[in-house]
Amino acid sequence: MALSHQQTHSDGLIGPEQLISVHGCSTVASLFRYQCQQKAAVVAHREKTRGIWRSKSWSDYYHDACLIGAGLAACGMKPRDRVAILSKDNRYWLCSDMGITVAGGIPTGVYTTDSAEQLAYIVNDSGASFLFVENDEQLDKFRQRESQMPSLLKVIVFEKDGLRDLNHAGVIFIDDLIKLGETFLQANTGYIDAQIDSLCAEDTALLIYTSGTTGQPKGAMLTHRNVIFQLSICQQLLDIRDTDEQLCFLPLCHIYERVLSAHLPLMTGTTVNFTESVDTVFDNMREVSPHTFSAVPRFWEKVYSRVRIHRAEATAVGRWALDAAVSAGLALHQQPGAWINRCRYAFWNFLVLRNLRRLLGMDRMRRGGSGAAPVSVELLHWFNAIGVPLYEGYGATETTAVISVNTPDANRFGSVGRPLPGTEVRIADNAEILVRGPHVFKGYWNQPEATGAVFDSDGWFQTGDTGSMSDGYLSIDGRIKDIIITAGGKNISPSDIESRLKFSAYISDAVVLGDRRKYLTCLIMIDQENVEQFAQSQRVPFSDFASLCAAEAVVDLIQSEVENVNKTVSRVEQIKKFRLIDVLLQAEDDELTPTMKLKRDLVGKRHAALIESMYHDSDR
Repeated sequence: MALSHQQTHSDGLIGPEQLISVHGCSTVASLFRYQCQQKAAVVAHREKTRGIWRSKSWSDYYHDACLIGAGLAACGMKPRDRVAILSKDNRYWLCSDMGITVAGGIPTGVYTTDSAEQLAYIVNDSGASFLFVENDEQLDKFRQRESQMPSLLKVIVFEKDGLRDLNHAGVIFIDDLIKLGETFLQANTGYIDAQIDSLCAEDTALLIYTSGTTGQPKGAMLTHRNVIFQLSICQQLLDIRDTDEQLCFLPLCHIYERVLSAHLPLMTGTTVNFTESVDTVFDNMREVSPHTFSAVPRFWEKVYSRVRIHRAEATAVGRWALDAAVSAGLALHQQPGAWINRCRYAFWNFLVLRNLRRLLGMDRMRRGGSGAAPVSVELLHWFNAIGVPLYEGYGATETTAVISVNTPDANRFGSVGRPLPGTEVRIADNAEILVRGPHVFKGYWNQPEATGAVFDSDGWFQTGDTGSMSDGYLSIDGRIKDIIITAGGKNISPSDIESRLKFSAYISDAVVLGDRRKYLTCLIMIDQENVEQFAQSQRVPFSDFASLCAAEAVVDLIQSEVENVNKTVSRVEQIKKFRLIDVLLQAEDDELTPTMKLKRDLVGKRHAALIESMYHDSDR
C-alpha cells in the first residue's frame, strides 16, 4: 500500500526491545501484586447489595484473586490456559480476571447478551478450559450447548440463587473454588508468586473478542507489554489521583472498560464502583459522583436528552435561566480570557450550573471521556459549557483501546486528539489510518491469515478507518467499509451525518444509506423517553412503541430534526427520505453492538423492505 509520508505523526518512539514498566512492573500480574501490597487497607471496589454500597479493600482483592487462581490450578488449569468469563460487571468479574492472570492463565470475556451458540463459539475458538458464569440465566446457555464445548473442565457459578439444588459434576460455585484454592496453597506455598514471576512482557495477557459485525468474532491477543504501555502513557497524559472514584458501566468484555476499570486502577489505586445495571446508571452516577468517567456517545447523548426533558417540564423562568447559564458557559469556552465572560459564568455557575452538575452526579467530575464511536461536536461544546470537561479519543481492540486522545493541555473539538507518545500514526494514500507502536496487538488467536490481512508489509496495523492529520491532531472520517458511493460517484462518509442526527434529543441512533443510489436515506431509532414526553405534551395518542413511531406528529417531529441537519451539510449529503425503526431494541438484540450502536449491515438486511420503500415510494 502506498503511503502519504507528509501525513505521519511519531512522538518519542519506543523500540520493540525496550522494556516498558509501571512502578517497576512489566506485567499486569506483577503490577497487580505491587498495587495490592501498597494499598492493602484502601478501598478497591464498591458494589451495591440489597440497596447498600459495600466495600472491599485491595487486600481483599488480592486475597480472593489468588485463591481463585489457586482453585483453578487445583482443578487442572495450566499456565497459558484460556478461561472465559460470562457475567455482568461486578467484583467477582475482576477477581476472576486477576485470579486467572496471577495463575498464569489467559482470561477472555463473553458478553451477557451473547447467545448459547455464541458462547460455544468463543469457548471452542479459544479452547477455554474453564468458564465462569454469573447466575442461573447464564448457566442455562452452557447447558444448552454443553455437548458442544468439550474443552471445558469446570464451570464456576458466582450466584447460588435458583441453583441451590444444582447437581452437576462439571459445575461448582465460586465459594467451592475458593476453598479448593485455600487447600491448594497450603500444600503449594509460593505457587502464585512463582507464576507471577514466570510471566514476561511478551506473553499474552488477555484475549478480547471483536464484535464480529462482519463475520465470526476474532480473539485479539493483547500482551502484558501492550497493557503496561497504555498505563504508562495514561500516567503521563491524564490527571489521575489515587483518591479518585470511578464508575464501571460498560461491559468488561470490551477493551474500553477493561483498560479503564481492570487495568488503570492497578497503576493509580483508584476505587472502582460497579453500577447495578444499565437501567440504574444515572442513579448510581448521582450516588457515587465519580471524579472521572468514560462512556460511549450514547450515554452522553442520553444525559443531554434528560436535561432537555427537565427543561421542557420547567417553568418559563427555569427554562430561561438554564438557557442563559448554558449560553454563559459557551461564551466562556469560546473566549476564556474576556473578563465579562468570566463574570457571567461565575454568576450562572453559582445560580444554575453547579446544581445541574449535582443533579447529574457530575459535580466532582474533572474529566469525562467519550470513545468507541463518533460524538457530535455540539455535544462536546454543551458539556464543556455546563462545566463538565468532555474529551474525545479514538482506538480499537487491536491497539489496546487508545490510539489518540484529547487532553486538557491539548484539546481540539472535531478531532480525536493527538496520537499517544511513543506511537506512529500515518495516513495512507487512500486515507486509511495506519498505526505502529507498543500498544498494537500481536495477532488474532489461531488465525494467522486474518492477522496477516490487517498488517501491511512494513508492519503497520491497518485500522479500517479513514481520517486526516492537521497540526498533529487526528480526525476520523469513518469506516472504509461504510463509505457510501452514490450513483453520481460522490464518496460520502455517513458517520458525521449520523452524529449530527443523534445530537437531537429525539433521535437515539441513525443509519445513513445510499450506496450506488441517487440520494441518501436514513433509518432512525427514536429516543423513546423524549418522544413519549413530546407525544404526551402534544396529546398525541399511542398505545405502544410501534404506534408511537407511526403517529403523524412524531414523524413530523423527526422530519424537522432531519431538515435541521440537512441545513448544515452539502446538498449531496442531505437526507431525502427516512423511516423510523418501530421496534424497541434492547441490548440483547442482534441489531445492536455491546456499546449500543446499530449494526449497519444487519440493520440493512433486517429492514431491506423498509429501505426499498424509500427509493420507490412517492411519499416521504
